[in-house]
Amino acid sequence: MADSRSLKPTDLRGILKYVPMFREHTFVIAIDGSIVAGDNFENLVLDIAVLRSLNINVVIVHGIGLQLREMAAARGLKLSDVYGEGRTDEETMKLAREAVGLVSQRIVEGMTHANLKCAITNAIRATQIGVIGGVDMLLTGKVEKIDVALFKSLLAQDIIPVVTPILCDRDGVSLRVNSDSVAADLAVAIGASKLIYLSPYNGLEIDGDLKINLNLQDVKQVLKSKSVKMEERVRGKAQFAVAALEQGIVRAHILDGRRNGGLLAEIFDKVGTGTMIHANEYDRIRPAKKKDAAAIYAITKNAVRNQSLVSRKLCHIEEHWEDYFVYEIDGTIIGCACLRKFEDMPETLELCSVYVQPFYQNRGVGRKLIAFSEMQARERGARSLLIFTTQTYGFFHSVCKFVDAESSDLPPSRLAEVKSNGRNSKALVKRL
Repeated sequence: MADSRSLKPTDLRGILKYVPMFREHTFVIAIDGSIVAGDNFENLVLDIAVLRSLNINVVIVHGIGLQLREMAAARGLKLSDVYGEGRTDEETMKLAREAVGLVSQRIVEGMTHANLKCAITNAIRATQIGVIGGVDMLLTGKVEKIDVALFKSLLAQDIIPVVTPILCDRDGVSLRVNSDSVAADLAVAIGASKLIYLSPYNGLEIDGDLKINLNLQDVKQVLKSKSVKMEERVRGKAQFAVAALEQGIVRAHILDGRRNGGLLAEIFDKVGTGTMIHANEYDRIRPAKKKDAAAIYAITKNAVRNQSLVSRKLCHIEEHWEDYFVYEIDGTIIGCACLRKFEDMPETLELCSVYVQPFYQNRGVGRKLIAFSEMQARERGARSLLIFTTQTYGFFHSVCKFVDAESSDLPPSRLAEVKSNGRNSKALVKRL
């Protein structure tokens, strides 16, 4: 298995590869108030400028949680609710108006500095939540109507709409609304391709483990579990993401908005930096098809050049395509492996041509390929799995728990090849 690194997708050539995929699409980006106030906000605005230069439409919804808490603490006031989810009294609404002004102005300043046009809009109408469980929510609201035509008109004029967490009802009364819920409703209404939450958290961490890709059903099961440990603010974002995906949004992302370049990496790197929740099949390992031979040959060429993989001609891969399986992300093959059988030792298979493209190495893809290989080998009746390596002995030995093979572990035909090919590969075996 090769271990080289090369150009990252956040570099220009990597980004250009994905331009046709997202051109003229719309992303709704929900930005927590803490991210707007943070040191990385200027870099984030530049990332948004890159998206606009690639003809990707952007709508921004911002929060005010941090600013609201800081203002209340400075004035010794008690908030009835911070995030627009509970009861909003007059005093809290007064501070919320001030917080919206501060955050919105910082966004306008950042956009102006980046030569981007934006407009704070009243294209979303709210209505009071009313009484819930016997408690009057007072000035807390929810989305009632979205003027989709106005949003599309602004986007058509290269204007980035900016939506605040204070919306007006039909009588012009201001209501405090949770910004994450607004973003989800808006994404559904305008048919956005992506709903992106930028927060001060790495992503969706479940029991301390950051999840990179999760399908909708998995997230729903996690949210139902009472034993799972999860940051409550992230749980809320996940709940709104699920609601959006159930209404047609294909993908939602939760990532750390404090990370320089994190937004671009999440969009243009198929593995990403945070958590992507997808409503369709996103990543999978599957048996290769005959038409995959050219892609397998293309992605393994670099590994052949640096001698980490044995050279296999395209015609050889085409002849033995049924022995291969591939790791596919978003319809693109980014890794492969092959199981070779031996007539003179049928209960032993060899795992070969294990390769992951440099962009996606060190992210668990290789381990998934190998685990899948072991499962496939068992299903085919194999009792042991061989691997020959020149450059990744440590990975297979320490991480994948293969052990040094003896001559007796090798089929006679393969032993003859080892003695004649001059590669001086190390042989390892795993009992199945």
